[in-house]
Amino acid sequence: MTINISEEQSDHYPMLKKSPPRHNSPNDQNIFLRNRFFQTEFAVWHKFLDSAHVKDVLSFLRLARNPRDRVAGFRVLQLISGIGPKAAGRVLDALDLAPDPLAALEDVPPPPGAGADWPGFVAAMVPQADWPAALGLARAWYDPHLDRLHEDAEARRADLLQLEQIAAGYPSAEAFLTDLTLDPPDATSDQAGVPLKDEDYLILSTIHSAKGQEWKSVYLLNAVDGCIPSDLGTGSTHELEEERRLLYVAMTRAKDNLTLGLPLRFYITQQTRNGDRHVYAMWSRFIPKDILEHFKAVHWSPAKHGGAPRPAPASIDVAASMRQMWG
Repeated sequence: MTINISEEQSDHYPMLKKSPPRHNSPNDQNIFLRNRFFQTEFAVWHKFLDSAHVKDVLSFLRLARNPRDRVAGFRVLQLISGIGPKAAGRVLDALDLAPDPLAALEDVPPPPGAGADWPGFVAAMVPQADWPAALGLARAWYDPHLDRLHEDAEARRADLLQLEQIAAGYPSAEAFLTDLTLDPPDATSDQAGVPLKDEDYLILSTIHSAKGQEWKSVYLLNAVDGCIPSDLGTGSTHELEEERRLLYVAMTRAKDNLTLGLPLRFYITQQTRNGDRHVYAMWSRFIPKDILEHFKAVHWSPAKHGGAPRPAPASIDVAASMRQMWG
């Protein structure tokens, strides 16, 4: 069974009042799941820090602050055309042995394949620029490589400009890198274009992850006792109130359409194939009967195929069959 409630009907029940949105999302429909064992969130967008161009610039920044950072060093050095893993390893080995790695970088023999790009790399690495000018220096060095490595260079260049503007609000590179790692932005930017069919997607989220967000349509699954509230969260009044608050959070994420999914039955696990052992479900105790008149109930059942129903099987005379069997 599904229970729908509209924007107008929600005024009859204070618990369903809409809270002001803090974030907007491009999707129109969202799903909230409650699981008793874990809480996780699935989204279709890529994290901002997962973008290759952002990783490249941040790696350059980390390498300039710590030339013995081999992870950042391998990534940055291989951005230079003609430098592979072996050549990058030799350069990093030379820096590890030097008492002053940045000063030693000027004396390290350039890899044979680096060509004219090596002096520009050394010139960008050696100066100890103030913050946030150091990030601008890293971005300026990376800019020619951006056109060579990526087809959508303009969109990625806009990301790096935004990154530089964000960095201006931090007192040091260390504070910027720490905060960006612990609390990264959600997504990268790009130029608007004609929408694709696969861009009409759903967001699969837990209730905890949905706090502070709002969408046009929300589907809440398994709004039954045992799930909301969880059977592991009914041991005390405090735990029950926490479960009630979770349901409130989930229901108030919807701006226009809210659907509560109430399965009629739950099938028992660990039974034989095609087994039909099941238990009936009861809707959540947090949705009392006296407010159901403000909901629109919609029942769903599988579509029936074919025309007339099949006739009932003929009766079987068990006694006659036994007499025939035993003579």
